[in-house]
Amino acid sequence: MALVELVMPKMGESIMEATILSWLKKPGDKIEQDESVLEVATDKVDTEVPSTHAGVLKEILAKEGEVVKVGNPIAIISTEATTSTDPVIAPSAPATEAAAQPVQSQPATAFQTNGAGLHTGNGRSATRFYSPLVKTIAREENIAIAELETIPGTGQEGRVTKKDILGYLENRKLGQTIQATKGYAAPQPAPVSISGGDEIIQMDRMRKMIAERMVDSKRISPHVTSFVEADVSNIVYWRNQVKGAFQKQYGESLTFTPIFVEALVMAIKDFPMINIQVDGDRIIKKKDINIGMAVALPNGNLIVPVIKNADQYNITGLARIVNDLAIRARENRLKPDELTGGTYTLTNVGSFGNVMGTPIIVQPQVGIMATGAILKKPAVVETPYGDAIVVRHKMFLSHSYDHRVVDGSLGGSFVRRVADYLEKFDINRTY
Repeated sequence: MALVELVMPKMGESIMEATILSWLKKPGDKIEQDESVLEVATDKVDTEVPSTHAGVLKEILAKEGEVVKVGNPIAIISTEATTSTDPVIAPSAPATEAAAQPVQSQPATAFQTNGAGLHTGNGRSATRFYSPLVKTIAREENIAIAELETIPGTGQEGRVTKKDILGYLENRKLGQTIQATKGYAAPQPAPVSISGGDEIIQMDRMRKMIAERMVDSKRISPHVTSFVEADVSNIVYWRNQVKGAFQKQYGESLTFTPIFVEALVMAIKDFPMINIQVDGDRIIKKKDINIGMAVALPNGNLIVPVIKNADQYNITGLARIVNDLAIRARENRLKPDELTGGTYTLTNVGSFGNVMGTPIIVQPQVGIMATGAILKKPAVVETPYGDAIVVRHKMFLSHSYDHRVVDGSLGGSFVRRVADYLEKFDINRTY
């Protein structure tokens, strides 16, 4: 009989842990190789984990709701169809470097631990769970518990992850976070009044994640929004002329989104300092142009799949990628890697009938553009015989940008350039 460990698989370049949502098999069940055994959730997407071997699920090592790091064992599989209760003998884990070091005394305000939990020299206890790695970083950086308690957590049940605390430290270098001082209390939300007729709805995991990220983005980036109204009559005319042939040739719809993405890509090439990210006091100028595309899910939540290397596709290629990502997003079939690596984001508030919006930046990007509803409006146009009032198709573009690194000149010029490309769209082009 051979016993093998099923480990938490790697599900994306930046994904280091996942939460067990549910087990699809129970101990004693026979499983085939590549058959789904459990469902997990990362900070990007929910997905199923297949078995690496055929056999019998002998033991489950990670319970539902537990956060497991990539590479850690989550189950034991017997590769022979047997229910033997022979014990599984695993090698003991090597001692970590941190465990080998003698414990050193910390200042009274530094984070300290004991078997019962977390505390500081003044006796104050932590109100939430912190992983050993987060506690180690807190000790090394001399972060007091009062300060640690103010860091928003994006992990399971609001836990602070390694990414959360490292991001906090980077922002603190620039003086963007409030330092813990004697007598300081973290701001608390105003109390909510609930009457007998009110309905209480518990946020699902994705809604809580979205809420935390939106608050984090507003805290990290000073948002500024510039608006431009674009005449998109050429685009409307061209799409109406070719969408039937496109549908017949490719079996897919031709929407406005790939046209908007193409204009964004061309404007980013003109203004590459929009395609940047902030890392502490460093500006990272991204080589690739990866456009995030906000998609509304059936439950009302939003998800942002990413079109990688969007500058390498024509309208047809973009249309097919946009349709594929949107369909699989609504069916919860996106891969974790398809939700990472974005360098700029597009959201279409016009699909909700809105004429404009003030979108919130997807961190660590520095810009996001919202396209509004396309409406027929009277407009003054120049003709060889003088000015005339005609009906044109108009749309507002809303560009929110991080004012730490994008000034009004760049932010305003960029959205104006996107509008210019849309207005100059060639109605004689092919798709």
